Amino acid sequence: MARKTPGLNTSSMADISFLLLTFFLMTSSINTDMGIARRLPPPLPEDQEKPEVRERNIFVVKINSADRLLYNGEIGRIEDLRERAKEFLGNPENKINLPEKEIMEIPLLGKMEVSKGVISLQNDRGTSYDMYLQVQNELAAAINEMRNELALSKFSKKYADINDDQRDAIDQAIPIAVSEAEPTKIGEKK
Repeated sequence: MARKTPGLNTSSMADISFLLLTFFLMTSSINTDMGIARRLPPPLPEDQEKPEVRERNIFVVKINSADRLLYNGEIGRIEDLRERAKEFLGNPENKINLPEKEIMEIPLLGKMEVSKGVISLQNDRGTSYDMYLQVQNELAAAINEMRNELALSKFSKKYADINDDQRDAIDQAIPIAVSEAEPTKIGEKK
């Protein structure tokens, strides 16, 4: 008579494998995608015409495929972008080559001069994502610094520490005015 071969009980092996997999997933760091948190404006109604923007109200920032910056046709550096954007949007001396301002009645702030300036961001198809994010961060930082300065002067608190009504007032006084064009080959006609 033939001898029986002993079998291994592998039911606990499945449990151990599951525990090891769970341990690995919980202890390892999984890279998350980087992105830009920004709320898009609602689309214009179909019967409304696109608003006309005067040339003096546009600050053009271009990034080429070699990750070089141009501000209004001048070669620029990423380190200077924040200050240039703040100067453009704020136009503290009401220069004629910088954006016009419109006087608006804003709740909690009263009559304020609000810039009509728009930052137009254009990038090349070959622009690196890192450079694109750096430019976006500098533009967002410029707007955040301006909002923080206004909040400190009007409410004696930082922008992050004010209530929702105050934040809405500051947002009306300093709107996010960044327009992005579809990526092209810089120099190529659309």
